[in-house]
Amino acid sequence: MPLARIDLVQGKSAEYRRTIGTIVYEAMVDVLMVPKNDRFQIIAEHPADALIADENYLGIRRTQDCIFIQLTLNAGRTVEQKKAFYKVVADTLHARLGLRPEDVFINLIEVQKENWSFGIGIAQYAE
Repeated sequence: MPLARIDLVQGKSAEYRRTIGTIVYEAMVDVLMVPKNDRFQIIAEHPADALIADENYLGIRRTQDCIFIQLTLNAGRTVEQKKAFYKVVADTLHARLGLRPEDVFINLIEVQKENWSFGIGIAQYAE
């Protein structure tokens, strides 16, 4: 049920973008307990001047390679699950792509189940 938006600066390869999507999806399944095959992602590239990440907010040194990951998902995960998700994503992006953990910005937006329609004009999860 999550919708993942992943935004990054232009110039990365299709394989790099696919790998980011795969890492986010695997962490959603393994840590956030999202059902398998529940993969809906928008991966978008932007000119360098269209993504702004403060270079030192909260003492974290970011570079132009900072990526933004935003998940809209059903409410109900614990703080521990969320923290584990952030860590797994940042660590795995670093291990598999060399992306600095400081350059991984993640935001979760929690919604109620009735806020989804997966097609044919039906709110499949509405009670």
